[in-house]
Amino acid sequence: MKSLKVLILSVLMLFSFLKSNGQTVNWNTIENTNHIINVGVSWDYSLSYSAGYGYKFNTKFPILVNGNFSIPFGHNLLDDFKIKIGGQILILDNSNFKTSISLNGIYRRYENPLVRLQNFGSELIGTFGYYKPKWFIAGEIGFDKAIVTHFKHSQSFNDNIYENVKDGWYEPATGGNFLYGFQTGISFESTDLILTVGKVITQDFRSTPLIPFYLTLGFNYKLNSSSD
Repeated sequence: MKSLKVLILSVLMLFSFLKSNGQTVNWNTIENTNHIINVGVSWDYSLSYSAGYGYKFNTKFPILVNGNFSIPFGHNLLDDFKIKIGGQILILDNSNFKTSISLNGIYRRYENPLVRLQNFGSELIGTFGYYKPKWFIAGEIGFDKAIVTHFKHSQSFNDNIYENVKDGWYEPATGGNFLYGFQTGISFESTDLILTVGKVITQDFRSTPLIPFYLTLGFNYKLNSSSD
């Protein structure tokens, strides 16, 4: 029982480090865009910054594939970070009302004096909104899940908290978060300013993280096909 409590606590520490956000775009301004470079600053349990790249395929249902790297502000930059790779597809493409679904694979690394965690997870987010060439507003709802986590405990953990604790891969019984919120932004010819605000609740629907809100301020730079 004690080892299970330690396991659950460590996974919660991982999810108290970073929640995942999907790349946010104004779908009404990227018809002729192939490349999207984005940077952002987020508050989601910690203050972090991120950079990413997306490529849009000109298919019947527009598809955007993207990669993103985020890291918290601090002294030991590579102790904690997140890498996300995936994409999103526009499934409702009305002139103004649009719905998209994004699916991403996530790798997270979190380290403190007690334990180093490496986690593989997934994220699914659905978005529905009203889009104009100069602005947009949309609601989002999603689920961020830790699938498998590798634990490497420090000697201090072994000496002071739980002797002979086992390192290795675990498939945790907890570690999922639901999220819901809204996105809004102002768009210019080749740039977007994006604001995302929302709330997080754990998968049991009975509790919330210590800081249950998230906020992201982002900037997109778009390159049109004619610029290639």
